[in-house]
Amino acid sequence: MDLLRRHEGSVEILTLNRPDQRNALSPELISQLSLALRDCLDDDAVRAVVLTGAGDRAFCAGMDLKAFAARSESSGPESDDTHFRMFSHGEYPKPVIGAANATAVAGGFELLLSCDVVVASDKARFGIPEVKRGLFAAGGGITLPGRIPLAIALELGLTGDLIDAERACALGLVNSVVPAEDVVGVALEFARRIGENGPLGVLATKKLMRLAFTDGVTAARAAQAAEHPKVFESEDALEGARAFAEKRTPQWKGR
Repeated sequence: MDLLRRHEGSVEILTLNRPDQRNALSPELISQLSLALRDCLDDDAVRAVVLTGAGDRAFCAGMDLKAFAARSESSGPESDDTHFRMFSHGEYPKPVIGAANATAVAGGFELLLSCDVVVASDKARFGIPEVKRGLFAAGGGITLPGRIPLAIALELGLTGDLIDAERACALGLVNSVVPAEDVVGVALEFARRIGENGPLGVLATKKLMRLAFTDGVTAARAAQAAEHPKVFESEDALEGARAFAEKRTPQWKGR
């Protein structure tokens, strides 16, 4: 399998499993990742997702152009990448924590930009080097200027140079930098802490924050009016108040 899946409590761990190809995104891997994201979205027991890569050479080296060319020449059936595109466009509802075990470039860096929280190896490097191949960064080049100062985004986009994990963290692209062997464990801890919270509140928080980022505060405030009763009038809201008063751990139902 190009994608490994395992479940730990309320967390689903997805591992890009093409280490010999630096975990590059082939059509098969994209299809498997899209299916896994769909399954996680449909499973109420999954509160958060951790996304990482196999091996120590790369988190993901971007698109596997040879695999895409071979697929195009064979005229094989198109796979369903709906949930992969949903994730890439920042529209996936559940929290996703990126565990960058190693370097992420091009489409691999774009995957991390789509995550909500990112833990990176201190050996990892990041960037959009497409111009070095006569191309341009399609997804990452559009997303990056909204995440960091324009001058820095242009530096990365126009030179194609990579930055190390410490600089990525200083720029706010990475939440935490840890030794490579600790990356998945720290990402899991982030996921578990998120999973301990009320699921309706978590989903609404992610939705509204991302909407404020992409469409502005006015759009987020308009959407908030619809989210407010779904969360504040839910069984979970009452349970949260009762658990606080009774000094016990809340038992969430997601409704």
